Amino acid sequence: MQDPLNTQAQSKLVPEVSKRVTWFGFLMRLLMGKPISSDHAEHTLLNRVLALPVFASDAISSVAYATQEIILFLGAAVYAGKPLYSQTSPYTFYTLLLTGLVVLLLTIVVISYWQTIHGYPNGGGSYIVSKDNLGKFPGLIAAAALLIDYILTVAVSIASGVQNLGGLPGIFQMFHFNLLVPWCILFTLLLTAANLRGLKESGSLFAIFTYGFVVMCYVMILLGIFGPLFHLHIHPQYVNHNYGPKQAAETFGLVVLLRAFANGCSAMTGTEAVSNGIPAFKEPKSHNAAITLIYMGIILGSIFLGISWLAMHLKVVYWEANGQTADAVIDQISGAIFGKTGALSVGYYLTQFLTAAVLVLAANTSFADFPRLSSILAKDGFMPKQMSNLGDKLVFTNGILILGVSAIILIIYKHGNVDALIPFYAIGVFTAFTLSQSGMVVHWKRCKVKGWRIKALINGIGACATGLVLMDIAVEKFMEGAYVVIILVIMMVFVFTLIQRHYLEVAAQLRLKDYIPPDKPYKNTVLVLVPHLHRGVMPALEYARSLSSDCRGLHICINTEEEPRLKERWEVFAHDVPLIIIHSPYRTLVEPIMRYLDAVRLERDAHTITVVIPEFVPSKKWHFFLHGQSAARLKLALLSRKDVVVTNVRYYLHNMQELQVDDALMEEISPQALPSHSHEVTHDH
Repeated sequence: MQDPLNTQAQSKLVPEVSKRVTWFGFLMRLLMGKPISSDHAEHTLLNRVLALPVFASDAISSVAYATQEIILFLGAAVYAGKPLYSQTSPYTFYTLLLTGLVVLLLTIVVISYWQTIHGYPNGGGSYIVSKDNLGKFPGLIAAAALLIDYILTVAVSIASGVQNLGGLPGIFQMFHFNLLVPWCILFTLLLTAANLRGLKESGSLFAIFTYGFVVMCYVMILLGIFGPLFHLHIHPQYVNHNYGPKQAAETFGLVVLLRAFANGCSAMTGTEAVSNGIPAFKEPKSHNAAITLIYMGIILGSIFLGISWLAMHLKVVYWEANGQTADAVIDQISGAIFGKTGALSVGYYLTQFLTAAVLVLAANTSFADFPRLSSILAKDGFMPKQMSNLGDKLVFTNGILILGVSAIILIIYKHGNVDALIPFYAIGVFTAFTLSQSGMVVHWKRCKVKGWRIKALINGIGACATGLVLMDIAVEKFMEGAYVVIILVIMMVFVFTLIQRHYLEVAAQLRLKDYIPPDKPYKNTVLVLVPHLHRGVMPALEYARSLSSDCRGLHICINTEEEPRLKERWEVFAHDVPLIIIHSPYRTLVEPIMRYLDAVRLERDAHTITVVIPEFVPSKKWHFFLHGQSAARLKLALLSRKDVVVTNVRYYLHNMQELQVDDALMEEISPQALPSHSHEVTHDH
């Protein structure tokens, strides 16, 4: 069917609409930039250079605190009143051993997700893979675990970044522990605003910091290994006195190793982000995503090994007690290699600044994946439909805002303390790892493509490895906070099912299948609520006449002295429409209208009842406070009735100065000369 509004007429409307910008719209445009048309969605896709900082910054940045967490648990257990770095101490050996095991696990996971990317070239996040191959509930468990982990990623990354800045001297002391929470909140808000501007813009903004951090880490590692060959003077960080304020609380053994390994696995978070974000890559999507995943694995594994080796070689210690912590491990390492004074000190400051920046910006991975996963869940009916709506910048605005607010709440709750947030960490992502890799085993067995047995074996090894780590994390961190994550996952899955049930019920009631049209056409009875007859009511009467010939005015009489004047005017201006006057001795408005509607319904059961409410709109916003807003209250009251249709007809007032009304006319129409309710469209009761 051809649009009756021709193209030329439509083109004339576009410039006029674009000029209507409110102050709120102006501020949003200033914050988010110019909107992007849906036709330009292709221009927001990422190449591999920009995709790495967007999707891999979380995983890469975790090297700044993964070694630190291993040292924290091993050091407290090993120390027993003697130096940590004695010849008989297992501290160095087990730190490097656990780091190597985490890197081995990372290699297995990267290979497994490389297969997932090619098995699901349109996006193979844990939710999709688990739901398709294991069923609805495993998929929802994976989704809930990932959503929680994304929120934790934002909180941990930003808190760790601010902690690294606080270790710097001079002006950077404004990031001290006592001001940790305000700075964390500020950075979260800035990151939220940056992502609201669009994925490609944020990728361009973050690329320089991510690549700068990687370069400085490699420079630091190479200088730490080969610097002595070139007579570079490196200052070891060994301190031969009490291990901070915290004495050993447990003997060294398997339990300690498992606990330290569980914390070291925080380096694995963010690994699956690339497979989640395949739709954001440029063509060929799966190939570019797979290459980006490999680059991420190589960078993460090599830097993690290098930092752990340097930490042991330079005799770094790390402690936490009563909310206070030692300087971050990477701060101590860079300070020892570059020196905090002298010619190379610029390397120390640059490393710390880039570390803090990449940690803060690492939360961008969550800002990319949380909204996308939420939109997928919304399309499947497990989250509110609003989560799948694209904003002006072709990003999922609602998901970005919810993630930012949730992370701020968590930061405030845990006072921005990284070591207090870590126990909540990793269990969600390893739950997703295990379910996803198990799902891929079923996928290859079902598809039986060439070499499917080898592919299934690789994913099976990945599922077993991550499953064992998941059990370790769940047991070792259970009382430290993991139980909270487990409870939240169960609650979220329950909420997901409730939301889906609601949407299914709505769809069942709205479907057209088996719909039988009524035998007789509907007839319409129209009631116009008339407070008094004046120019603001006339458009409502005209509209009512256009709806049905069965039209009548309804006036609730509170002041009987005004009744004769109303009847007189009605005979002159609306004599063709019957006027019903109902007296209200108790000065109520809603109750008499409701009783009359009941009577109309009994009289005309097969009719549609339409209530037309006239309402004038003042020329200035503050004028609303000078009127009773009875129309709004009437609409709210009538909306509770299922048997009526409520229509609001507005009459827009003009500025009297623009009308150039003379003084004589102003005197004639002054409020003193009018009946008590003539300047109100509806009674104020």
